[in-house]
Amino acid sequence: MHEDEPLSRDALDALTRSTLRHYEDRAEAFWEGTRDHDVSQNRTALLRHLTGTAPFRILDFGCGPGRDLIAFKRLGHEPVGLDGARPFCEMAREHSGCEVWQQNMLELALPDQSFDGVFANASLFHVPTQELPRVLRELRATLKPDGVLFASNPRGDGREGYNGARYGAYHDHARWKAIVEAQCFAELEHYYRPPGLPRAQQPWLATVFRRVE
Repeated sequence: MHEDEPLSRDALDALTRSTLRHYEDRAEAFWEGTRDHDVSQNRTALLRHLTGTAPFRILDFGCGPGRDLIAFKRLGHEPVGLDGARPFCEMAREHSGCEVWQQNMLELALPDQSFDGVFANASLFHVPTQELPRVLRELRATLKPDGVLFASNPRGDGREGYNGARYGAYHDHARWKAIVEAQCFAELEHYYRPPGLPRAQQPWLATVFRRVE
């Protein structure tokens, strides 16, 4: 996709349906394959930058079957899940006992200034670049003043499109930082995952931003 060739509404609807269908068709296998992934580094990165007094209200954006909802709840916080795939929402409610909203990322209806933090682990890369500023503004609006956005995405070189049935946009750090900061966020830190490996073996870029006025 080029900037002078925007995706049409029909194309956006199609990529959303295709991506969600991929996850819906593999919901149980996805849970079994990811339930034991250790992303505690990412949860800690969000939590250490939150201000105020715990427990914190956290939106798990793209919560999947509920692994991180469970973890945040066990830490004493008040997480709410959001996912576009119906099976994931049902599983997340069952696994975590948390409130979970079924909304796709391009059609959000979020409450204003409701969350201390947004945890977007392996989710925002599914948002096409042309729609990303709007989605980031909606996430900023649902954060309380000084709220924090955590995002972990596959790092890339700017390529965007389908990877099998899933649509993804793969940004390097400089481009991702510029896009997010343009929507009134300030970067607090970034790192690559998994930890302790050479950069060539760290496919994930993790970033933490604070909402600024």
